[in-house]
Amino acid sequence: MDIKLIALDLDGTLLNSKKQLSKENRKALTECIQNGILVVPCTGRTADGIPSEIKDIDGIRYAIATNGAVIHDLKENTVLDTRMLTWEKAMELLKFVDNYPVMYDPYIEGRGITEPKFFENLSDYCLTDALQDLVKKTRDLHPSIIDYVRNIRKPVEKINLFFPDMEGRARLRAELNKQADILVTSSIPNNLEINALGASKGEAIHRLADLLGIDRAQTMAIGDGENDFTMIRMAGVGVAMKNASEELQAEANYVTETNDDDGVAAAIYRLVFGKQL
Repeated sequence: MDIKLIALDLDGTLLNSKKQLSKENRKALTECIQNGILVVPCTGRTADGIPSEIKDIDGIRYAIATNGAVIHDLKENTVLDTRMLTWEKAMELLKFVDNYPVMYDPYIEGRGITEPKFFENLSDYCLTDALQDLVKKTRDLHPSIIDYVRNIRKPVEKINLFFPDMEGRARLRAELNKQADILVTSSIPNNLEINALGASKGEAIHRLADLLGIDRAQTMAIGDGENDFTMIRMAGVGVAMKNASEELQAEANYVTETNDDDGVAAAIYRLVFGKQL
């Protein structure tokens, strides 16, 4: 296939269950770069949350962060494109979700914002040990999230929600879905993610491809979660992981191995280079 840009989800896709980049996946990314193919992390994380073992790979220049809210040029340390919530809309949403038993953290200027009642009780919201470690590395602690957003008055990339139970998640999602000016998606079973309109991975891939003069048909996307649906549908070639839901696999052009079985490398070698892992 004539692929010029490969967008890769991280958690559950490029990274294994231990949040690590495998030797085979790293080798496949390096081979793509050596052949002039752009490798673009495309994640619900902020750019700051992309592991250094990925960002430090020579040739990885662009990143799509927070579900498509921000497109970064990592080499120049600049932002190329944004689709963010206004601080006023973020305040409205934070006050609304504060009425529910949920942990919430807005992402501002590449960092998650949290407060002690959440940060000191992460296990109460069913976060795995690996996810707790990630949260501790990528959040800034403030006395009050809502007061911080009110005082700093800056656009919000995304609001992330973690739930202690799935019934509460379903109730809040039903209420959020009534709002026509936001996008609500999810990356793991017990979370929800709120973005501005236009902040989807699929739309961000199109915008980056257009900026770089790459035909949209020459793009590939690989993912596993609900927040990957748009990029699987909108990329020239959509690849789902075997650990993805049946619904996402049904949307894909190709289903590869799981994230613990080097599924990214297997898909790249099969579809791009025409060989087996």
